Amino acid sequence: MVNFLEYLEVERNLSRLTIRNYTHYLRKFNTWLETRDISDLKQVDQEIIRKYRVYLARYIDEKGRSLSKKTQGYYVIALRSWFKWLIKNDAPVLHPEKIELPKGESHSMRFLSTDQVEKLLSQPILSSKSGLRDKALLEVLFSTGLRVSELVSLNRDQIDFSRQEFGVIGKGRRPRVVFLSDRASTWLQRWLSSREDNWRPIFIRFAGKKPEITSDGEEMRLTVRSVQRLVEKFCRLAKLPIKVSPHGIRHSFATDLLANGAGLRDVQEMLGHKNISTTQIYTHVTRPQLRKVHGKFHTDF
Repeated sequence: MVNFLEYLEVERNLSRLTIRNYTHYLRKFNTWLETRDISDLKQVDQEIIRKYRVYLARYIDEKGRSLSKKTQGYYVIALRSWFKWLIKNDAPVLHPEKIELPKGESHSMRFLSTDQVEKLLSQPILSSKSGLRDKALLEVLFSTGLRVSELVSLNRDQIDFSRQEFGVIGKGRRPRVVFLSDRASTWLQRWLSSREDNWRPIFIRFAGKKPEITSDGEEMRLTVRSVQRLVEKFCRLAKLPIKVSPHGIRHSFATDLLANGAGLRDVQEMLGHKNISTTQIYTHVTRPQLRKVHGKFHTDF
């Protein structure tokens, strides 16, 4: 397993977080095999995989929580990837194509209308320093469609304010250029100008112990969970009819672009999607011309 994880790091250039997750998923599988006295992967057949899938479906942790279908899928994807690598290296194991993925749970896509976005963006109290940070954070989220992990990873030296753009390394270690609107650029500059430190992270926390003045401020960087809580808080304050996460703001960014005439390929590039099929999930909610066609040609009886 160690060689496979090193392959993911060196050859596939996957992020540390992804490798950490794969390590967790595969260790769980190996631990389960040990409880069944299976010490050789040659013994793993489709029946063993079926029983492991049942184990995942029925798993309850010490806090009484089960695994969602999506999370179960992650475990099986990691397992298939490992077996695919083993087959590639001539190991006599079960062919990965015989390991079926569980069907995912169906979720409705949550996104905000233009008016709802404006209401959300107006919630931070600008008289406080944290409010100025939060205003800049929300504006950047909606202007760029960044994933929350990409947002919290931003550093000062990445931003080119003269061009109102910056580069990010996204999912799958794929680089892309991200653009700031005039408004987002203005609020981001206001936030950075209010700072008295030289720390690298753009979005920092205020609570807790402060590092030495000579520090690069890495320990002050906002976490993904902190941003999720901030967005949840401002959704409540705005009294929005739906609960939206940072990823919901990303959905709103994409639907806004497509509804205003942006091309699907362009939106794919801006979102950093590997496959255009991922971007196509937005098209059914961003085709205002279809409503016009329906109204013009559909007859009520």
